[in-house]
Amino acid sequence: MSDETNTPVFQIQRMYLKDLSLEQPNAPQILLEQTQPQVDINLALAAEPIAEGMFEVNVTATVTTKVGEKTLFLIEAKQAGIFEIRNVPQEQLEGILGIVCPQMVYPYLRAVVSDVCTRAGFPPVLLSEVNFQAMFEARQAQIDAAAAGSATVN
Repeated sequence: MSDETNTPVFQIQRMYLKDLSLEQPNAPQILLEQTQPQVDINLALAAEPIAEGMFEVNVTATVTTKVGEKTLFLIEAKQAGIFEIRNVPQEQLEGILGIVCPQMVYPYLRAVVSDVCTRAGFPPVLLSEVNFQAMFEARQAQIDAAAAGSATVN
């Protein structure tokens, strides 16, 4: 019985679209422009405990498309997943929440962004593949550097 209580658990409980926004602030005039738009894409990750052994992981994409200085369209989509994660050491938990879970959520986010662009009357914006492990390692290196910097200040 004690083996069952210490067995690591990782299960997807639910994937869902948490937030979605589309803005076309300069329509319809800007739709007549023939200039190639510039596309800027930003990603953000968040993970938080929501109950004992339950975590919500969010991946947010903000897609800003401009013609010159005017915004053609702006999409912000937040895709989320609820994961049950139990009996995992803290250092492994951080990796699961920062790498594994976002990798599972991200394909849903890519589909939503592409679909919204198409439904808004634009060619789809295809979010590129993301190396969440590299992002996680870079974030950890920043945290470690900041901690080392503050330790030398004292």
